[in-house]
Amino acid sequence: MTAAPDPSTDPFADLIEPFSRRGVDLGLERLQAALAELGHPERRFAAVQVAGTNGKGSIATLVHQGLLANGIQAGLYTSPHLVSWTERIRLGPAAIAPAELRRQLEAARPTAERHGLTPFELVTAAAFLAFAESDCELVVLEVGLGGRLDATTCHPRRSVVGFASIGLDHCEFLGPDLASISAEKAGVLRPGMVAISAPQAAEVAPVLEHQARATGAELRWVAPLARAADGSLRIEGAWSPCGLAGSVQAANGAVALGMLQVLGEQGWPITPRGIRAGFAAARWPGRLQQLQWGGIPLLVDGAHNPPAAAALRAELDAHPRRHGLSEGPRHWVLGMLANKQAPELVSTLLARGDRAWIVPVPGHASWSAAELAETCPAQAAQLTGAPDLAAGLSAAAAAAPATGPAARRVILAGSLYLIGALLALEHPGP
Repeated sequence: MTAAPDPSTDPFADLIEPFSRRGVDLGLERLQAALAELGHPERRFAAVQVAGTNGKGSIATLVHQGLLANGIQAGLYTSPHLVSWTERIRLGPAAIAPAELRRQLEAARPTAERHGLTPFELVTAAAFLAFAESDCELVVLEVGLGGRLDATTCHPRRSVVGFASIGLDHCEFLGPDLASISAEKAGVLRPGMVAISAPQAAEVAPVLEHQARATGAELRWVAPLARAADGSLRIEGAWSPCGLAGSVQAANGAVALGMLQVLGEQGWPITPRGIRAGFAAARWPGRLQQLQWGGIPLLVDGAHNPPAAAALRAELDAHPRRHGLSEGPRHWVLGMLANKQAPELVSTLLARGDRAWIVPVPGHASWSAAELAETCPAQAAQLTGAPDLAAGLSAAAAAAPATGPAARRVILAGSLYLIGALLALEHPGP
């Protein structure tokens, strides 16, 4: 998933922005032709893929860290980024250096121009070049949008795929209902592949089963891992810390564990001890992350669709103190893109007594407080507009309790691009 680069702030805009005129244009043929012209870098490393709607990034980073902890030279490709395009590509444990990303983009650009690539396809080509040149043995690829026609599906040797929770999102591209969306995401399956999924919605599971049978893939269902009160997960008979927060990691962790176990069956040197070390080392910013901004304590989460909003609300209702909150009313700053289901997000996130300051997402068409008040009359009295993110944070903090365990704590949610804008304002503290 790719947003148009902002030339005023993006150091790669001169290379990526010219391709933005294509926007989102799903398909495999353009990138496949470009990769062939570039010498097929994608054939120089093996890959696993993570598809789904919510939890893809968590599963991908758990698998990546598990591979690294087992001594495998592993890469990671994710999207979107919060601040810099370099976040999307990890060569081993570290993000690609800006100079290296620029070099790979420049190498791919002439071919990308000839084949009319989208920005996401261009960055994917650059990532494949970087993975090949850095001698990555195995790369974890997070699907950007959908799956069947996503650029990452161009990789020919994806022996394992993990499915995160599948829900309604990007309906304008993937279809109007869960069955349609699930079919697009299940389109990553290929003969001989092993797919791992935790429990899915009733409309989703039959679609995955059907596509697995139709393609000759094996689909394995896994139960969520047992999870302790401190967030530890039970992995192969032993409790292990998990570096990712939230109850959803029980399901995400089960999918990641299943993927790593299949890789072990396929001959990769995977051990339970390495898996546990990898899970403990995993970090994924912008998801249930506690930060400080201008002296204001924040809880930030990129919940940007109804299933993610429901998961966030359930987590905060069940474990408020774990996330620095009290059990009383909450103070939110929300920024939601115009193409998102903002009324559903608001009605899902806000409890009685909560207040929300609605801010624009910088650089993107966004819902306003007035539009939301009109479409969400039951929550209208809880909504206040703010001209920008900084003003919204300041107003929400001023209205929050001044004392107590949740003093001035503000929850920022609604878009990963909004969290990126926060991080770009200044570097928050831990």
